[in-house]
Amino acid sequence: QVQFVESGGGLVQPGGSLRLSCTATGSIRSIYTMGWYRQAPGSQREMVATITGGTTNYADSVKGRFTISRDNAANTVYLQMNNLKPEDTAVYLCSLRITSWGNNYWGRGTQVTVSS
Repeated sequence: QVQFVESGGGLVQPGGSLRLSCTATGSIRSIYTMGWYRQAPGSQREMVATITGGTTNYADSVKGRFTISRDNAANTVYLQMNNLKPEDTAVYLCSLRITSWGNNYWGRGTQVTVSS
């Protein structure tokens, strides 16, 4: 079983920054990929950023503004979010996959609200 500790969400003004953190605990020997997804009210869940080994992948809407990083020893993934926009408002969920063919495990999410 995998559990997550997510933190870093909150209320920020447009143009501001936040850093999300997610630590996975449980029976984990290694992690294939970790990532962040988001879901706004009335919208489908969408990928924000993923990191697999040293390879990162970003949604077009966040490229140049968000940076994903990972501490493998601590099973932790971070998302540095700069120049935040109101359209970034959503619940941000941490996710991981232990193998390339396995299912995703999901955190409960942390709310990010960008508003003046």
